[in-house]
Amino acid sequence: MLHGHEGWRKDAQKGLRPLAGAVVAGRRELMTNAAPIIEATHLDKFYGDFHALKDIALTVHQGEKMVICGPSGSGKSTLIRCFNGLEWHNSGRLVIDGIEVHEQSRQMRGLRQEVGMVFQQFNLFPHLTVLENLMIGPMKVRRLSRAKAEETARTYLDRVHIPEQADKYPAQLSGGQQQRVAIARSLCMETRIMLFDEPTSALDPEMINEVLDVMVELAQSGMTMVVVTHEMGFARKVADTMVFMEAGRIVESAPPERFFTNPSSERCRLFLDQILEY
Repeated sequence: MLHGHEGWRKDAQKGLRPLAGAVVAGRRELMTNAAPIIEATHLDKFYGDFHALKDIALTVHQGEKMVICGPSGSGKSTLIRCFNGLEWHNSGRLVIDGIEVHEQSRQMRGLRQEVGMVFQQFNLFPHLTVLENLMIGPMKVRRLSRAKAEETARTYLDRVHIPEQADKYPAQLSGGQQQRVAIARSLCMETRIMLFDEPTSALDPEMINEVLDVMVELAQSGMTMVVVTHEMGFARKVADTMVFMEAGRIVESAPPERFFTNPSSERCRLFLDQILEY
């Protein structure tokens, strides 16, 4: 099994091939034998009196693709923001890649270098070119030389299929292109885990597929991914585990085959009926 996105880089000359259904099923069967890379136990999060996350118990294994869905306000974004210290949980235990995550942890700076995140908004520096947006993190945080940072940036621009946009500014790109730049920017940091917070929700409909195609390729490379999305076609294609949240709780967690065809909770069934109706 390929771990991280090393396999993506090594296959640059051959390109990526879709995994056959049998291979995907075998990968899911092996997933439980992989080492846990995210472990949340009895996790709670409050905003004042508002109980945003309630007794969350969740394990993501190395190389696993987990998709989290649920109605607005259910705690999906809050949960994955806890995974890289953008939000702090109030009680419980959270371990990411062997590091316990809490406000006083001295290892958070290093951990954030290992956990990439792609947001709803692209958050690109408007005064920098695409290439410069990709180079600045590796140069300042990982202390890469300018030449090595540029080489890495061009490699990942090629992998997200926009090498010709390197010298343009964000305002000159479409929304889909900007989001692909944001994905490439995270990959340039040589991350081991990628978090996606509804990455297509701010895009026009015709731009959604170009971003999802890149995410599918990334999933097939073996990257550990946790994705908050309502793009159920994408979820069916890449997810090893589907999670449904409501009111700050995990209501359902299951392989996609069972999640979509025979969910155990009535609330999850109703949500899927509504979201898959059209």
